[in-house]
Amino acid sequence: MSRQTSVLRVDGHEVEVSNLAKVLYPAAGFTKGDVINYYIGIAPVLLPHLEERALTMKRYPEGVDKFFFYEKNCPVHRPKWLRTVRVPTKRKSGGAAPRAAGRSQAASTRRADGADETSYCVVDTRPGLVWAANLADLELHVSLARTRALQRPTVLVFDLDPGEGATLPDCGRVALEIRDRFAAGKLKCFPKTSGSKGLQVYVPLNTAVTFDRTKEVARALAEALATAFPDRIVANMRKELRKRKVFIDWSQNDDHKTTVCVYSLRATPQPAVSTPLEWKEVEAAVRKKDGERLRFGPEEVLARVKKHGDLFEPVLTLKQKI
Repeated sequence: MSRQTSVLRVDGHEVEVSNLAKVLYPAAGFTKGDVINYYIGIAPVLLPHLEERALTMKRYPEGVDKFFFYEKNCPVHRPKWLRTVRVPTKRKSGGAAPRAAGRSQAASTRRADGADETSYCVVDTRPGLVWAANLADLELHVSLARTRALQRPTVLVFDLDPGEGATLPDCGRVALEIRDRFAAGKLKCFPKTSGSKGLQVYVPLNTAVTFDRTKEVARALAEALATAFPDRIVANMRKELRKRKVFIDWSQNDDHKTTVCVYSLRATPQPAVSTPLEWKEVEAAVRKKDGERLRFGPEEVLARVKKHGDLFEPVLTLKQKI
């Protein structure tokens, strides 16, 4: 396809966009223009969740059925007005950088003190969102900490991944178990779809805490649930143990890991969105064994926001201690 470019004026900035008719979701005929329109429409509720977060871009330049790559280092051709943040590659809490199933572009630089660092994009404005979408950054993956306090996660997260033979309602049952355990300690949790196969449960903190502490708590609870329900829950990462079970991934609570942002598109055959849920929706899906109740496309999500507002807003503001 020839490179057809135009300029969008967004909040006082000119953003060059190209090939808006290029189909990025072939099974649905969903184009790059559709992707940009979705992100512009969802921006009012999405941007607060991207604010001051180092962004790892997951780009699909030829569409969801072709190659992809993660891009951590913010491209040198970025607009001058786009903010970046330098993050040390190796930090005290250790841990490996996220692995990419596709090609990875994550070049690091070296500071004066000898430490490696990566310059991440911070895409927390509408012009920045349009710019990233134009790069076919379909998925937005962010740190659990803000740039002003890189060692202080604002949330504790559980990623519930169904193994072969397990279902989305099975993930819902596990999410409810997690909710009830925290409720016993008078802590609130908030569920969202991953936008792919599973669910995620967020425990807002927004208080002084470390990644070591959140990972410790997440692992302890995951292992306790795996012990209590060995026929349907596993806390071990080995894939051969996951058949007909839900894997509780507690390891996301790490300063070097990222989690797909709420309201982000996912690179699924049909456009899907990581969507905040009400607990009654999870309960209904479990009761009726109907995973379709927990799958949403872009238009459905925009309609839900119009009706309910941001169901994930408390994750940004609620202060809790573990």
